[in-house]
Amino acid sequence: MNAEIITIGDEILIGQIVDTNSQWIGQQLNKIGVSVYQISSIQDDKQHILNAFKEAQERVDIVIITGGLGPTKDDITKKTIAEFFNDDKVVEHPEVVEHIKGLFKRINYPFREVQRAQAQLPSKAILLMNNFGTAPGMWFYENETVFVSLPGVPYEMKGLITNEVLPRIQKQFKLPFILHKTIMTYGQGESMIAERIEDFENNLPTYIKLAYLPSFGRVRLRLSAKGENKEIIETALHEKVDELYQLIPEIITGLDDDSSLEKRVGVLLKKSNRTISTAESLTGGKIAATLVSIAGSSAYYKGSFVTYSAETKINLLGVSAETIKKYTVASKEVALEMARGAKEKLQTDCAIAVTGNAGPTTDHNDKSVGVVFIAFISDDKEIVQEFNFGQPREKVINRTVSKSLEILQKEIL
Repeated sequence: MNAEIITIGDEILIGQIVDTNSQWIGQQLNKIGVSVYQISSIQDDKQHILNAFKEAQERVDIVIITGGLGPTKDDITKKTIAEFFNDDKVVEHPEVVEHIKGLFKRINYPFREVQRAQAQLPSKAILLMNNFGTAPGMWFYENETVFVSLPGVPYEMKGLITNEVLPRIQKQFKLPFILHKTIMTYGQGESMIAERIEDFENNLPTYIKLAYLPSFGRVRLRLSAKGENKEIIETALHEKVDELYQLIPEIITGLDDDSSLEKRVGVLLKKSNRTISTAESLTGGKIAATLVSIAGSSAYYKGSFVTYSAETKINLLGVSAETIKKYTVASKEVALEMARGAKEKLQTDCAIAVTGNAGPTTDHNDKSVGVVFIAFISDDKEIVQEFNFGQPREKVINRTVSKSLEILQKEIL
């Protein structure tokens, strides 16, 4: 069972807004056993829309459309979809009119006749009541393909998908089971991992696929299984996950996105009853933001110093001006003094500090762009490591954050 998602709106194509609707719809369809074959974003142009509908009908079973359902002249989806289905008869739904009037009354806004157009749908459309907005959704079924047209406002679209669309799809079609297991790894790149698990990947059954999802400093390995018997594919997935744990145990931090490295670090700190502070230069507080993104992090995370300039390193963290003069701000010596200052001033059990050159310039020091120093200290240990994360700036910053968390996990363990 395949689906295509089509988003309509020039605002997406010119980058004015980000299409988060398609991502969310894809996730929900996948949960009920529908595979997303393609996602398209197209202009508010009638012929372009008609062409997209025709092409989608030829390749998928379900077409989900978002956008272009407002009362203004630039919202042309409803008229275009009526033309696509050769449906020139319009039916007004009184319950939608009353719903719109009720919404406007609650906000003390007058009902205008232009809004009545929202309640007028092509005769072939099944009304999907939108409890969160004025534009209803529409469900069409023709030539063995379902077309669903939804408003583009995210919370309205989500309400319709959850309350109307998914239940109808599940009722109309016999769906397979699609299950995923995502293994979180850190410290090795995609190519190195692929080399280590080559035989494992080559021997996967045809109904299980492996995908590599790399990001800065981490790679997620997603195993996806599809079949009619949920118990069989569930058992097979568990077996394959166990095999990966045997093949690459030292780089696996856990399963699924809930086992992110920052969460794992938090669990370890809680378990050991230790607290931590951070001192950041080039990352500008991103390590702190990552740590506190985990609920309950106040139990172990005490605070951060973002010391971007030499002056703030001296005044806030107590880094020696002589150390900076002798070694520059991008040095292992300064990284260590930053970590010591954070630990002492916030009275924590351990601390981590980062300094270096994110680029594009080197800010009056002798280290090349991409060179980063990460220091970790605790009551009985002090370490500092040098890395070269290359370019561009964003890559250097993100890899610094990932490597810092990786060091934290290793040292806390």
